[in-house]
Amino acid sequence: MTNILHIPFAEGEANLDWLAFCDALAAGHKLPKAEVADSFLYRGKDTLLNRAAWIDGMGLAVKNATVFPGNPEHGKPMINGGVYLYGDGDGVLEALVDFHLVTKWKTAGDTLLGALRLANPASREILIVGAGTVGASLIEAFGTAYPEAQIRIWNRTITKADALTAAYPGTQTAPDLEAAVRAADIIITCTMSSTPVIRGEWLRPGQHLNMIGAYRPDMREADDTALQRSQIYCDSFDTTIDHIGEFKIPLANGAIQREDILADFYALDSFPAFDPGQITLFKNGGGAHLDLMTSRHILERWHATT
Repeated sequence: MTNILHIPFAEGEANLDWLAFCDALAAGHKLPKAEVADSFLYRGKDTLLNRAAWIDGMGLAVKNATVFPGNPEHGKPMINGGVYLYGDGDGVLEALVDFHLVTKWKTAGDTLLGALRLANPASREILIVGAGTVGASLIEAFGTAYPEAQIRIWNRTITKADALTAAYPGTQTAPDLEAAVRAADIIITCTMSSTPVIRGEWLRPGQHLNMIGAYRPDMREADDTALQRSQIYCDSFDTTIDHIGEFKIPLANGAIQREDILADFYALDSFPAFDPGQITLFKNGGGAHLDLMTSRHILERWHATT
């Protein structure tokens, strides 16, 4: 039996570039729409998640993740896992890709692609709302795509924002959220909030609001006014509209209608050129199809550079 190719985090990331990755995501959405399936197993607070995707012409991927909330107390990571990538023509296992590498690039790259298609290409002020692991990835991604922009970080606990900006010289802490939102060209939210942190009355034409954090039906990061004032887009109708509170709640209460969500990445040609008279909003919903696209790109770059 041949050894399975294992792509670890550092070695795999050394081959990657954010802009090239966004091009790969765009190309992946020109292929037939993915078939996806998720399954969950639980034992108390512990979880096993399996996410599978199959894209005709690209292959298959199964992403396994274990979430053990008690692990940090014993010096172990709370989340562990891997992505198994299989060939499209024969179903042969091609690689095991580091879980954290796939998750990092998928999440930040998905959001960056939305911004590249909707935001002002000359953006000079970028605000990241949230100072966790995703916030760090966003600094790297948006710092590459918008090298002239000032990146600022806001977090409810300001010491966490200070710690993140200290780790990335050139970034700055934003002490006041409203003032930072009003000044920003691009606002990216990556919080764990169940109630809106962004108020629509703070927004102005020409801004781009890009949201990652909400992933459950009871979670949202922007209020009804923000959605009502914006042209709305997302990465996937299937992973957002009926699944995430960002859309599900305002759709249920009538604040927005289904037709207000204009397009997803399977209709990238419908994403308009930047219009300084409009506010645009993008919702990152994720999905196993993005794990597959990301893993396939990582493997292709591995073979091209090793």
